[in-house]
Amino acid sequence: MLLKNRKLVVATNNKHKLREIEEILNGFEIIPAKEVLKEFNPEENGRSFCENAFIKAKALKEHTEFPVLADDSGLEVFALGGEPGVFSSRYSEDGSDEANLKKLLLNLKGINNRKARFVCCMVLVFGDRVIKKEGFVYGSITEKPRGKSGFGYDPVFVPDGYDKTFAEMGEKEKNSISHRRRALELIKGELEAIYG
Repeated sequence: MLLKNRKLVVATNNKHKLREIEEILNGFEIIPAKEVLKEFNPEENGRSFCENAFIKAKALKEHTEFPVLADDSGLEVFALGGEPGVFSSRYSEDGSDEANLKKLLLNLKGINNRKARFVCCMVLVFGDRVIKKEGFVYGSITEKPRGKSGFGYDPVFVPDGYDKTFAEMGEKEKNSISHRRRALELIKGELEAIYG
């Protein structure tokens, strides 16, 4: 099935994500969710990143003829049994980046194994096809936040092979190795095959 129009609706209004997606999927016209639906806030009650991404993609696909791309991503800390996991953005009571970081560091107090990974699951829905791809970045959690760039858990995550956190890297360097990029690169190959 080849499509003439290289338009892609993305199930997010997050400007950081949209910028990263536009950069990696250059050659495609990226349409944010708000241009299709004024209010887009489906309940993400899946038990995995891929389930949540599919919930978002399916909800938006009902309102557009174009293929829909959705992602769900977060942090898994091995010593905490994979927490915060799918609750990454709402880990703390108020769900702010600052409160989430504070809770994570408190829960890791006195724990030596600080290994973790960022996970991103991308789901592409077009016609009756559903394609899922995952990207991972492995690393470890610092004792305290470092750096001013990025968002979420970026100030406490040092990827393997680096000595600085995602928040110390700056957007360009971080995006070149991010979990979202890795999942998007896999999706890009699928999109090229669809669009021809």
